[in-house]
Amino acid sequence: MVKKIKRPISNNLQKNVSYLEEQLGTTKNFDIIQLDLEHSGVKIALFAVDAFAKDVALTEIQKELRKVNERTEDIDFIRYLTQSIIPYIEVETNKDLEEAIIQVLSGQTLLLLDGFDECILLDTREYPIRGPEEPDTEKVIRGSKDGFVETIVFNVGLMRRRVRDRKLRNEYIRVGQRSHTDICISYIEDIADPKLVTFIKDKLQTIEIDGLPMGDKTIEEYLFGQHNNPYPLVRYTERPDVAGTHLFEGHVLILVDGSPSVIITPTTFWNHLQHAEEYRQKPIVGSALRLVRFAAVWASIFLLPLWYLFAVNPDLLPYGLSYLGPSDEGQVPLIGQFLVAEAGIEMLRMAAIHTPSALATALGLVAAILIGEVAVEVGLFSHEVVLYLAAAAIGSFSTPSYEMSLANRLMRVALLLGVAFFHVPGFIVISFLLIILLTAMKAYDTPYLWPFLPFNLKSMRDVLFRAPMPLKNRRPRAIHPVDPDK
Repeated sequence: MVKKIKRPISNNLQKNVSYLEEQLGTTKNFDIIQLDLEHSGVKIALFAVDAFAKDVALTEIQKELRKVNERTEDIDFIRYLTQSIIPYIEVETNKDLEEAIIQVLSGQTLLLLDGFDECILLDTREYPIRGPEEPDTEKVIRGSKDGFVETIVFNVGLMRRRVRDRKLRNEYIRVGQRSHTDICISYIEDIADPKLVTFIKDKLQTIEIDGLPMGDKTIEEYLFGQHNNPYPLVRYTERPDVAGTHLFEGHVLILVDGSPSVIITPTTFWNHLQHAEEYRQKPIVGSALRLVRFAAVWASIFLLPLWYLFAVNPDLLPYGLSYLGPSDEGQVPLIGQFLVAEAGIEMLRMAAIHTPSALATALGLVAAILIGEVAVEVGLFSHEVVLYLAAAAIGSFSTPSYEMSLANRLMRVALLLGVAFFHVPGFIVISFLLIILLTAMKAYDTPYLWPFLPFNLKSMRDVLFRAPMPLKNRRPRAIHPVDPDK
């Protein structure tokens, strides 16, 4: 489909320059470069963003332009410049002035020539970026230490380095009526479900919004909705090796310029509980790590509500577990202690994020000594509440997916409130509603609890235990890969 031209470039250079000066605000923006040049009797206007332009590249291009012979009528002057004179790889032409403005603001250099209704765009961008460091939330003992950065071109290169498949497709889409944010859809053409790829493209192209200030999170909400559902329908990763692994399984990745996270879709509940460290160890060690992680995740949801249920209903305790009840409930009711403690944990988490590294140790001492010990001494908390809350918090932090851990915390609070108001029926009803919610969820056409519901024995075994790589010869059926065999 031929793209419709919004504003054709005029043969009159001054008319084009006047429009660009108005739209780009060259008299008000100090960072917009505008140069008036003349080579071979042809007047040329150059526009670029100072922060993105490579000074060396632009200097070399101007040197080459000085070598241009006098213009003759029997040659296509634009093609002569782009194919013979300008020493640059990423060069293209365009006849749409509006598109040229977007490309200038994206970092490209624009050349307008007097007497021509076509412009030259040079991709001389040089983004200010940080190094590809290992992500804080996905660290491994052994393995690669690089991670995605905020520049989409570099992120695509990090994936291409690991996935050298000729069928790898990185398709470009621009989203945002004002931000014009660059987005890449990445998939392996003969593995990924073509219907899923089409669904994602159509969804992205229908997004109408000024910009994407929150980057990939905004994209997720437009793709799958379900805004009142706390559980994540996509997984985020900052590791190129994790992203490459999911490409080979048949997933589709979405990269958003300005974000160091890559969206993996579609995902199941179990995708959020896997970690790269499991595949950096022997299968039996990886399986043990996975089972411990599963236990930590379930503890983060059910440990506190179960202990509270037994504390307020001691007759439910089986023989030999009578010690689980609180020896001293303190001055505050148990449910009040739990809610205050949950809010306190969240406050400490937010404080840790915003605390400078030099003060992190001091914050830990304040949390451990002043808040923890003194709160127990004055009777605000009982020792058992602090113990089980700490165990549940550790379980939350053991969850590889940060979004999943936040959803599990909300479910834990819901279970606590259910037990507080309705005791055993409350615990059963809230647990049942949680299972119904997870069972009914779908990420595109993939059941959220697959392969547990609908049940698939072989796939469920692979979920619980880290299988040796030579035996993992099948891709997940739930994401409908074109080629099911690895």
